[in-house]
Parts: sequence; structure tokens; C-alpha cells
Amino acid sequence: MYAIVTGPLAWLAFLIFFIGIAVRAVLYIRGLDWKLDRVTYSVNTLFGVKGALRSIVFWIIPFGSRSWRAKPFFTILVFLFHLGLLITPVFLLGHNLLLKERWGFNLWAISENTADLLTILVMISAAFLALRRIALPEVRILTTAYDYLLLLIAVAPFITGFLAHRQTADYQFWLMLHIISGEVWLIAIPFTKLSHMVLFFLTRAQIGMDFGIKRGGMKGKGLAW
Repeated sequence: MYAIVTGPLAWLAFLIFFIGIAVRAVLYIRGLDWKLDRVTYSVNTLFGVKGALRSIVFWIIPFGSRSWRAKPFFTILVFLFHLGLLITPVFLLGHNLLLKERWGFNLWAISENTADLLTILVMISAAFLALRRIALPEVRILTTAYDYLLLLIAVAPFITGFLAHRQTADYQFWLMLHIISGEVWLIAIPFTKLSHMVLFFLTRAQIGMDFGIKRGGMKGKGLAW
């Protein structure tokens, strides 16, 4: 079973992930109305590129945008959550050993203590994000079971991986559940809101380009972003 989960199923999950994300990106770009304001866009391309870059940069920096600064606690939670989601699975020592064993290459790996810290931060952040959806009326009214399911899919590999790493009583069970939940996560990304891991950059670029062109590259991140 382990060989199947870490072999064919893993290949299938990665295949669906990469192809699905590529398709979502292409569909998003093709769905834009390139004919709208084509004269303005063709003349002010430089402002558009600058606007796109500014929009992306200020939104991936903590408190870089006015929206982030308006909700500091929420901003910290979001950035801790996403940093853990990105860094831990990519640079985890165990994952890189598996990469070396299966595909002959590996990336730089973080220490086990760092991985544990990031994993704990992801789980704590996820708990607070879930509580926020329950506690705040303006968020609760927009929240459905689907949103909680996506949060569970995102955090499940961290919970199961942490339990497996801690050598709990049923190590093999938690290890298998960790691998399967990670593959479910990869497969779910192209088909759910989790696709914002790529679409975020496209939407921010589009908004920033539109802002930069139509406002002549307005300066001052507090005003423009």
C-alpha cells in the first residue's frame, strides 16, 4: 500500500496539480477582455507593468497594503499560515530525502525544529482563522461548510505529519494518512478556492495594471494599494 501511495498515486496527484493549475491560469488570462480600453493599454504599457508589480509586491509584504494595515492581527495570522503552507512541505528534510531517493534531486532543507515550529504556527493560525469565521458576524454570514472543508484540507497534512513525526502509537497509520491528505491537497488546489495560490498573482497583476494605467501610475502605496 505504501508503495502505491508514494508511487502511482503521488505521480497522479502531482500531474493533476501541475496540469490543473496551468489550465486555470490559461483560462483566467483568456477570459480577460483584452479589447477593453485597448488604446489606453497599448499607450501606457509601462505604467501597467509598474502597477502590476507594485500591486503584487505590496500584497505579499506584511502590512505593505492599506488593507493589511487595517487588520493587523488578521494579517499576522494569514502570513504565518501561508508561510508555513509554502515553506514546510517544500523544504522539509523528510520530503527532500524522498525526492533524492525517488527522483535523484533534492532542495535545501530546513531543520526539524524549524519545521515543527512552522507546523505548529500553521495549526494555530488555522484554528484562529476558523474561530474568526465563527466569531465575526460579517465573516460568518459569508461562510459555508465548503470554507471549513478547504481549511481542513489545507491543514490536514500538517496535523497528520506532526503526529507521525512525534512517533505516536500508530505511526504507520498517521504516516499513510499524512501522505494521502497531502495528495488530496494537491488534487484539490486546481478545482477549489485553493487555486488562489496562483490566481492571486494574476488577479493582483490585473488590478494593479488597471490601476497603474488609468491613474497614470499613482504613487504612494497608502493611496494606490
